[in-house]
Amino acid sequence: MSEHYYSNQPKVESKPQHFQFTLLGHTFTFETDAGVFSKSEVDFGSRVLIDAFELPDVTGDILDVGCGYGPIGLSMAKTYPEHQVQMVDVNERALQLSKKNAERNGIQNVRIYPSDGLSAVQKNRPIAAVITNPPIRAGKDTVFRFYQGAYELLVSGGELWVVIQKKQGAPSTVAYLEDLFASVEVVEKKKGYWIIKAEKK
Repeated sequence: MSEHYYSNQPKVESKPQHFQFTLLGHTFTFETDAGVFSKSEVDFGSRVLIDAFELPDVTGDILDVGCGYGPIGLSMAKTYPEHQVQMVDVNERALQLSKKNAERNGIQNVRIYPSDGLSAVQKNRPIAAVITNPPIRAGKDTVFRFYQGAYELLVSGGELWVVIQKKQGAPSTVAYLEDLFASVEVVEKKKGYWIIKAEKK
C-alpha cells in the first residue's frame, strides 16, 4: 500500500501551515503540516462528530484515537475541562502537532502519546468515551481493530463514537459493532457521513 497519513513517519516534505477554526464555541489556532489528515481545515466528518458527541454519564477519561493534529481531542478537552483527554496516533508528525496545538491553545488536561490503534493505551485508567474519525485508507482490519480495542477498554456504560461515510463502510461498521456492543445507534446522518454511537453494558 502507498503511504497514507496513518503512517509512523510521513516521508512527504514538511510544509507547516496555520489556521483558525471555531469548534463548540471555542476558537482554536491550529498548526498543521503535510503528511497529516486534512491539513488545510478541520474536515467535515470530524466537525459533525464533534458537534454530535455527548459525554456519557460515567466516570473516566475521553480517548481520541487517531488524533491527527488534534481538533477532536482538543475540542473535547476545552469543552470538558474536568476530564482528562488521552490522544493517540501512530503518526509522529501528527503527535508533535497535537502537542504544539495543546500548548498554543492553553490546554493542559490532555495526554498525547504514540499508539498503534489502542495498543499502548493505559489499562489502569477508566475510559468513559472513545471518539474516532478512523483512518479509512489504512484498511478495514486497522479500523475494526480500533473498535475491538475500544470495547475492551471502555468502562460499563462507556461509549464509542465514530464518524464514517456511508460509501466508505458505515453499514459494515454498524454490523460489526452490533456484534460487539450492547446497543448501537446511528445518531446522525449528514451529507453521507454517519455518526455512530455504541454503548458497552
